[in-house]
Parts: sequence; C-alpha cells; structure tokens
Amino acid sequence: MTGMGSMNPLGATVAETWEAMLAGRSGIAALEDGWAEALPVRIAGRVTADLGAFLGTRELKRMDRCGQLALVASREAWEQAGRPSVEPERFAVVIGSAYGGMDTVLAQVRELDNGGPRKVSPHTLTRLMVNGPSAWVSIDLGAKGGARTPVSACASGAEAIAQGAEMIRSGAADVVIAGGVDACVNDLIISGFSQIRALSTRNGDPERASRPFDRDRDGFVLSEGAGIVVLESEDHARARGAEVLGGIAGAAVTSDANDIVAADPDMQVRVMEKALASAGLHGTDIGFVHAHATSTPVGDRLEAQAIKTIAGSQVPVTSTKSLTGHLLGGAGALAAIATLQALRTGDLPGTYNVAALDPEVDLNVITGTVSGSTATAALVNAFGFGGHSAALVVTRA
Repeated sequence: MTGMGSMNPLGATVAETWEAMLAGRSGIAALEDGWAEALPVRIAGRVTADLGAFLGTRELKRMDRCGQLALVASREAWEQAGRPSVEPERFAVVIGSAYGGMDTVLAQVRELDNGGPRKVSPHTLTRLMVNGPSAWVSIDLGAKGGARTPVSACASGAEAIAQGAEMIRSGAADVVIAGGVDACVNDLIISGFSQIRALSTRNGDPERASRPFDRDRDGFVLSEGAGIVVLESEDHARARGAEVLGGIAGAAVTSDANDIVAADPDMQVRVMEKALASAGLHGTDIGFVHAHATSTPVGDRLEAQAIKTIAGSQVPVTSTKSLTGHLLGGAGALAAIATLQALRTGDLPGTYNVAALDPEVDLNVITGTVSGSTATAALVNAFGFGGHSAALVVTRA
C-alpha cells in the first residue's frame, strides 16, 4: 500500500479522519431533512465537506454522490502514492459498493412520478450504476487494466481490496486502486433497515448511538463515505522509490451459504483462518483486530466468539464504527485504512460508547486510544447480508 484516501463523516481526508478517531470525535448527527421527520430513525453519519470544493460542475452533474465520494478519495490516495507512472494496461481499479447510485434512483423515480418521462435526467442510467465509481475513477486516472466492482453488501470494500491484491499477486496488474463506497442516507434505505430493526433508535443521543460490543447496543447507525488505497507490487513500488506504507499480506473471501441475513460464526472463523493461512501467519501473530462489529445485538456477539477462537481473548480489538457509523460498502476499506494507520503509528483507535461491555463478549475491547503498540500484523473483518465474509491481514512496512 502506497496511498490512502477517504471521505467519511469524520473528515474529508485521511489525516482529518485519523485525528478524529484518536480524539474520539463522533461523526453521527441528527437528520434535519424534512423527509426524515416521519422516520423512526432520524440520525446518520454524513460527509459534511462541500464536494463542490473538490469537483467541477460537470462532475457534480454527471455523477451520483456515491461516485463523487469515491473519486475524491481516489485522487487523495493517488496523490499520496506520488501519482505513479504505470502502463495503463497494467493499472486497474476495483471499487466495491453495496447499493451504488441509490440517491439517483430515488430522485429520478420521483421525477418520473411527478412530471413524467421527459423529466427524467439523461444521466440517470450512468449515475445509478453500481459500477459507476470504479468506472469514473478508471477514466479519471487512465486505468485500462480493468474496472471491477464487487457487490457483496457490507463486505464490498474489503473484498475489493482482496481482489486488488490478488490481481497484483497473480501478475495481472502492477498498480490497483482499490476500496469501497456507499452514499445512501435516504428515506428508503433507512426505512428498510428500520423494518428489520437493524438500526439504533437513539434519536436523542446521536453521538452515542453506535456502541459496538456494549451491553445496551440496539443497532447500527447508517453512514456514507469512501475508503480507497493504492496497491502496488513490491518490485514496482521499490523501483520508483515509493514510500511503502504497509502491505496486504493475506486475504480471504467466503460465503456462508446459510441465510440471506443471519451470519454463520463458523464461516467467520473460517474466513479469518484462510486469510491468515494465505499470509503464512497464525492467530498468535496478530497484534490487533479491527472488527466488523456494527453495534447490532446479535452480530457483535457472534463475531466476538469467532475472534476469540482465532486470536484469543487478550488481543486488542476495536470497531471505529462507534465514531463513523456504518459505511456499508465503504466500511471494510475505511477499516483497512484505520488499521494501517494504527500499525504505522503505534496508536490503536478505541471503540467508544462502551459504557458496560456485553458479558458475552470475552474480548479485550479497547475503549480509548491505546498508544505504544508494537503490533506488526492485524486482522480486518467485513461481513455482509447474503452470507458474504471477507478478512484482510494488514502488515506494517
């Protein structure tokens, strides 16, 4: 990894995001939109930066918010990597998303209902495409080695990084822009998650609503954002004198084949085992775990059992979703960035809002920033509806 970029509720850059994580500042706030007044859940995590400061008028008009966030984050990552010179056919993009241009879908359906077919924007189809973010980034940076889009719910971003790393290991590419994005804080998605009781209803206390592993957690907080990394083969990075930030030493992607919503803890164990095996490591080699832990009553407990099976009960564990909320397809990629930063700096960001640890969570959940870590390898988990599981082994340079 030679570059990182992110736009999320904590900041418009990786530096802003990291500062907020270490300080324990939340990006969750009340929704002030008129459409939210009738909803049972009226809190979310939004990117507050003005995208007009980063993008031109043409980009703002032609792209869904999902694509805009991914493009800005990709440009940040590309700049940090030093805008590497690479043959276009050896340069690829892999950006995952759970829902793609859902805001466009809703807006244009309303235009159709209210004004008829002639009111529908000519940009509708290209704005709503789930592959839109990877396509726009490939066009912007000139990547001709493929523009792929894993669509695996909340595992999409982590799976994209796994795919990007595999492209490099297999010799299919020298450089890959990889990550995930979603931008669907709207009444349809909030209503849908509310109907299955997946969201926190702490409307009066937004900053403390997301509380992974806490005894009184009541659901996740929906958020938007993008996380992007630049992956390079070691030979390519060293040859151009690039600063190597860290590596993806191993990765795995599995499917539960069990239930469309309910997770299978045995498969969570299996995906971590496979990721470690691909890195040539064991659970005892892991010095830090960034859990998927979204703050749902059942999900956090099942993952905690799986982590304990793999790495024991004393390894430091965190979920920065306590501050960011759940970025859906962008979650795993942002978690990978936070984990890389933790390994580089020795500062492990905590899981906030844990007033009392769930007694069934037998883990060393860190509840504030822990400094002085000497960890050299970490696990990142990402799980999604449909039985999608992904795990990454991130290592220090």
